Amino acid sequence: MNAIFRLLGLLLWPLRPLLIVAPTERAAWIAAALAPVAVVIAATAPGAWVAAPVLGGALLLLVAVDALLAGKLAGWEIRTSEDIEVGQPSNLAITARFTSGTLSRAEAALACDPRLSPDGRIALTLAPAPHGEGWRGEVTLTPERRGTAIVERAWMRWTGPLGLGARQVDYPLDRQVRIWPDLSPVRSPDLQTFLRNAQIGLINRRIRGEGTQFEALSEYEPGMDRRRIDWKASARHARLYARENESERNNQIVFAFDCGQAMCEPVDGLPRIDRAVSAALTCGYVALKGGDKVALFGFARRPQLMTPFIADARAFHRLQSAAAGLDYEPVEPNFTLALATLTAKLQRRSLVVIFSDFTDPTAAELMVESLGRLVNKHLVLFVTMTDSEVEDVIAAQPSDLATLARAVTADSLAQQRKLVLGRLRRLGIDVLEAPWENIGPRLIDRYLAIRSSEAIG
Repeated sequence: MNAIFRLLGLLLWPLRPLLIVAPTERAAWIAAALAPVAVVIAATAPGAWVAAPVLGGALLLLVAVDALLAGKLAGWEIRTSEDIEVGQPSNLAITARFTSGTLSRAEAALACDPRLSPDGRIALTLAPAPHGEGWRGEVTLTPERRGTAIVERAWMRWTGPLGLGARQVDYPLDRQVRIWPDLSPVRSPDLQTFLRNAQIGLINRRIRGEGTQFEALSEYEPGMDRRRIDWKASARHARLYARENESERNNQIVFAFDCGQAMCEPVDGLPRIDRAVSAALTCGYVALKGGDKVALFGFARRPQLMTPFIADARAFHRLQSAAAGLDYEPVEPNFTLALATLTAKLQRRSLVVIFSDFTDPTAAELMVESLGRLVNKHLVLFVTMTDSEVEDVIAAQPSDLATLARAVTADSLAQQRKLVLGRLRRLGIDVLEAPWENIGPRLIDRYLAIRSSEAIG
């Protein structure tokens, strides 16, 4: 039996191009149109029944011939960036070269991770390249989540000149595409200009006259604040001397991310956690340029990661890599465990910036209690994003009873949210609430205000 199968394989080997032939949609419609003709022939002239299989065979022969006229695939190439950023468009291009033949259509498809395409499939149509040989197709991808996306397999399908037969091949790829946090705000010209012109500058300079760290003594002059007089030094020199302090640096800034259910919900197309990561990295870059130390902390049901403190802007890529590893977990976050772990790891007073969200006061109760304990030892800034959908529902015109009911419910949720944020403020926690597009700039402004007030150390 095995010998028979081997012999059959040798006989079919010359016909292997025909084994990848597939009928097109046009051929299927033609076959469907021939079916009533075969029924009519069988009903009116039973003796001519042989015409039906002849027509079917002729159609199959046309399909095979049309596919052979399309030629063979000489080679193809897939070009895409191995590193892209979440929410930012990236081009994927496929170029295919065919042997002598006449094509009417060429298509390609890729099986990929849902991070690259929501349905896990990328399809594109190829067209003759304007310059050079081959066919080329291009599609723009906008990843919606961070992580490593795998492009598992690729299919290529090209159709003959009649549009009846197509040939198809597929290849395993297993190509990885790394999706990083969005750093477009860090690269923005506005931020780079700010860093060049601001006091923190691109080079750490000593800024005298403010802060708490002693820098030098200078002779007291009329108009200086009398509280700056160093009486011991003045007594030793028999002249009045004033202290000059240096702006405080080397502060510890911790960006803590709630990776739970509420932060996984999308806002304008991207999860809240990704919006928060982008804003935190932008502010962290400014903090590093200013001479402070930055660390990241992520948690959901349990702590996910805690990076060491980074003190050099040249090591900013380490923060980006760590932020890319923050996972999405559709569970309620455990604030008690997470903030207790964070408190145990911090050896000195730090600025803790917490990105989180909540849906109702009951779910936020444990969060408020845990933040109340954290604020006893550290300076806490709570950052949350306004829900544009809720605001739109509240602002909608009550044209019917259903719209009015939704507006009342949304307004009730907004009022409950204000109550929780008010409790946080009464605990001494600084609260920043803004639309996601304004979170980054306002967070930088709040950080600089806190830093200049010398409230961290």
